[in-house]
Amino acid sequence: MGKATLIDFWASWCAPCRQENPNVVALYNDFHGKGLNIISVSLDEDAAKWKDAIAKDKLIWTQVSNLKEMQDPIALQYGVTQIPTTFLLDASGKVVAVDLRGDNLKVKIKELLR
Repeated sequence: MGKATLIDFWASWCAPCRQENPNVVALYNDFHGKGLNIISVSLDEDAAKWKDAIAKDKLIWTQVSNLKEMQDPIALQYGVTQIPTTFLLDASGKVVAVDLRGDNLKVKIKELLR
């Protein structure tokens, strides 16, 4: 998908997730043109609330949801038991970091985009 891909598990009802969204937007704006892609996997059950949160938080990258909350098959595949949870993948699709935030995440993304 790119030099780096962030898979972000979140939900509209998750306050910590919503608080983190502006940081994810900033990362996308700073690094998408250099090879960062983001895929957000919502663990929502209500499609209207999910779509409303996407619009309010200005999440312009790929968004997916099976509307099955914590029983989402993607979340189960990745072993997600709480949100927010993130996985950073390199260009080959290998998971290189889990749950990095802030400057630690930014540094790791910059490494992958070299």
